[in-house]
Amino acid sequence: MDKLRFAVRKFQPFERAMEKCWAAYQEVYPSEVEMEFVPLDLEELTAAFFEKKGLNNGDWDIIHINTDWLARAYETNGLSALDGMIVQNPPEDLKGAWSESLQALQRFDEQIFGLPFHDGPECLVIRKDLFEDSQEQMRFQARYGKPLAIPKTWPDFLTVAAFFTRPEDNLYGTVFAGYPDGHNAVFDFCIQLWSRGGDLQQGDVPVKLDQPLAVDALDFYRSLFIKDSGLHPESANYESVQAGAAFARGEVAMMVNWFGFASWAQIDTASAVKGKVDVAAIPSAEGGMSPSLNVYWLYAIPEGSRHKQLAYDFIRFAVGRQQDKLLTVEGGVGCRYSTWYDSEINRMIPFYNKLAELHDTARTLPRLANWPQIAHIIDDTVIAAIKTDESSVSLLTKAQEKINAWL
Repeated sequence: MDKLRFAVRKFQPFERAMEKCWAAYQEVYPSEVEMEFVPLDLEELTAAFFEKKGLNNGDWDIIHINTDWLARAYETNGLSALDGMIVQNPPEDLKGAWSESLQALQRFDEQIFGLPFHDGPECLVIRKDLFEDSQEQMRFQARYGKPLAIPKTWPDFLTVAAFFTRPEDNLYGTVFAGYPDGHNAVFDFCIQLWSRGGDLQQGDVPVKLDQPLAVDALDFYRSLFIKDSGLHPESANYESVQAGAAFARGEVAMMVNWFGFASWAQIDTASAVKGKVDVAAIPSAEGGMSPSLNVYWLYAIPEGSRHKQLAYDFIRFAVGRQQDKLLTVEGGVGCRYSTWYDSEINRMIPFYNKLAELHDTARTLPRLANWPQIAHIIDDTVIAAIKTDESSVSLLTKAQEKINAWL
């Protein structure tokens, strides 16, 4: 009997959705094929794909892969091109299924190496019930002499975070995912840089950290952790899923995090803030532009798989309209336009149709094969800023020297 092994991004909504998707697939296409789902967190996934050579040695038949890792996977011949199978048996409504922003990063040399699984750019996620509460509004007005509003600038963000911080009630103004996994702190640093009008790329240099706006970005981020800024006390230990869970438990008034955690908190039966969530643009520096970050997850087939056609048949089913909607109902973020504007989904999650708007301002990280290594250098720099007194200028200069060696 054939058996497919699927490396799944560890997150309960993903795991539930994949189990239900497989059950639905077996009902439509009865077969003797077995499926083994293996949930792995971010560090375990990268180790399985790259350090253990799992993309090439046959360990996996289907994977969830983050767009940050695509260039490395492509340049190590780790992914199978899907073009031939797509032409022969295309996914449902192929031409109008997805935004171009969810199709570009998996294309190399005019070939397609993955299909969209889970979306959701970064945004500001808020407790709508707190912001709309008349008593909170009166208290804020009395304390600060201005109306309580969703913050549009970082100074306003700090003010609102301080206002909602009430440790005695286990409520904090905000949470950041500071766990050093090469992802979350890197994303937050980039958002701080972009929101100040900066960019990682400077001329022909794809990643340049020793620049004044990067210093400003790092100074602000480290200040969140070392000052009394309304930050959840577990922020340094949380990765993004744990930060999202803290929000869903009702411990956080607002956070900059992935859209998916907003939809999860809005609909999950275990969420303490079910039905009380909204999203907004990420704050910026004074005079800056609100940024967003587009990093998404794909279904892909490793080059080493011995069951490529079987794997594609399941992926094709999984990216269809019904299963994309199922993922959303379970707490993930479907990628299809049909899901974004689905009337039932928007009754459950009234802010769901804002996804297209968020994509309009979403930026992407450099598509470099050695980006994971560069990201870890940035991550180490951000963590050092939080834990040491070394100046941001010094930290970023040292980081740039290490990055130059990779570049």
